[in-house]
Amino acid sequence: MAREIKFSLVYRDMWQSSGKYVPRVDQLEEVAPAIIDMGCFDRVETNGGAFEQVNLLFGENPNVAVRRWTAPFHKAGIQTHMLERGLNALRMNPVPRDVRELMFQVKKKQGTDIARSFCGLNDHRNLKGSVEGAKKAGMISQVALSITHSPVHTVAYYMGIVDKVVEYGADEICLKDMAGIGRPNVLGELVRDIKKKYPHIKVQYHGHTGPGFSPASMLEVARAGADYLDVAVEPLSWGKVHPDVITIREMMRADGFLVKDLNMDAYMEVRRLTQKFIDDFLGYWINPSNSRMTSLLVGCGLPGGMMGSMMADLKGFQGAINATQRAHGRPEMSLDTLMVKLFEEVEYVWPRLGYPPLVTPFSQYVKNTALMNLFNMLSDKPRWSTIDKDTWGMILGDMGKLPGELAPEIVALAKEKGLEFSTRNPQDNYPDELPKFREMMDKEGWDYGQDDEELFEMAMHERQYRDYRSGIAKERFNKELADLKAKAGAPIVISRPVVEMPKFDIDAYAQKYPHAVPVQAPAKGQLVWEADVDDASSAPIAGTAVEAGKAMGYVQTWYGMEPLTPAITGRVVATTARQGDKVAKGEIVAFIQE
Repeated sequence: MAREIKFSLVYRDMWQSSGKYVPRVDQLEEVAPAIIDMGCFDRVETNGGAFEQVNLLFGENPNVAVRRWTAPFHKAGIQTHMLERGLNALRMNPVPRDVRELMFQVKKKQGTDIARSFCGLNDHRNLKGSVEGAKKAGMISQVALSITHSPVHTVAYYMGIVDKVVEYGADEICLKDMAGIGRPNVLGELVRDIKKKYPHIKVQYHGHTGPGFSPASMLEVARAGADYLDVAVEPLSWGKVHPDVITIREMMRADGFLVKDLNMDAYMEVRRLTQKFIDDFLGYWINPSNSRMTSLLVGCGLPGGMMGSMMADLKGFQGAINATQRAHGRPEMSLDTLMVKLFEEVEYVWPRLGYPPLVTPFSQYVKNTALMNLFNMLSDKPRWSTIDKDTWGMILGDMGKLPGELAPEIVALAKEKGLEFSTRNPQDNYPDELPKFREMMDKEGWDYGQDDEELFEMAMHERQYRDYRSGIAKERFNKELADLKAKAGAPIVISRPVVEMPKFDIDAYAQKYPHAVPVQAPAKGQLVWEADVDDASSAPIAGTAVEAGKAMGYVQTWYGMEPLTPAITGRVVATTARQGDKVAKGEIVAFIQE
């Protein structure tokens, strides 16, 4: 008898991989009936990483959003699943054990059936708490393997992780092919080994289409015994997002698998509503490059979703690099040339940093190190001159064990700086915090909420939650949207991102200080050199001493303050923006020289 392949619609990740925001709860409720009427989905990804934060940035209550969004699927007998980041849970930095445990209890009671848990380093120690927390809460525990392609990421390597998480009690395994660079034959072999050793374990495949492997990978894993495939729908399928359900369903059916019927009228309604949400306002934050696939991602292995931010970084550095090129009588470089050089440098850096899977946040660490290496080498400085604090944390083992060995030069550099390597369980570095947050909420006179869900949000996203409660978040979002509409006119299908232009001639500064290291704005917002200072001329004066990794200023974003942290210890030689100026992410705002 033919075996059935089931499908999961990754509606949350479709948006997350395309732009900054996901639909509001009223929009999600509007599209849910059409998704159900399509009839081909056994699962829908509804919430998890970034989803709750986006609700807070809108000025919406994420707990209300999750309950209302999951409810219609439960009624229809469709399972819902969330994505969480292991040690980092729903945010980008580590979370205490008690807050992680509360997360699973809250999400289960809100209507989420399956916890998909991944660790960016594939460290089983970081996943143990996720498995145990999900099981204790009554959820299905699905552990996601962060898939990449390297000499150390073999089938045997991944099976070692599977053995551990199954021992911890995991019910399912997901192959999280976040950059879409997993080779189909290897993925098929991995699924066969999982099914042979653990026939009771369900296997789900999640692959982005960026470099083009994922349809072939889906066919291979299905033939090897996979149970579920993650798919998307137009207008947010393909490109750097996920394959479309129509194509994958037909491919599976042609290969002899049983698949559920698909109601095309309902598909077109989901397509129409998704486009409507883009036209309404979400398109303002969707980069047009997300709709295009590129084979350039095969070599460097970076996730397609990083392309937009990476190109913004390169544009920020291009002026400084070309000023140095001119100063040394060398030809200027185009963005395409710099992009290829950066990809090549990522390929050089990645193995020497121990082959961390290129998934958030480790993909950013590798890319940032490669970018600074490129800048320094073109400025006649050695590689590894600039490594930021977070990347050192990864190198030293504070966030988990790297899959591969560090290059001797990196180990020697750490010893030269007097840094110590850690073998502790990463979770032990972060003590429990719920009592502290209960005290904070008591002081504010805030209720812990149904099933302690408000306490959970406060503990998970304190800064964003406070802005939501005060109304500042909604005010900021409405202003940001109004500004974009005023500049761009009526929304378009995929709108161009608005980038604030630099206020100074960056090339001139870079040429004057060819050996200086730029400081870039970490996010879009308003520059704050000094708090509580209204003087527009306020900025660090030339000669001001700064220390690597310590804030020398801030950018006020829609969700709070982001620190401006120089990568090196030295002195300010120039600033290119004033107090109160609007800056774009990646814009150079200062130059530092040792």
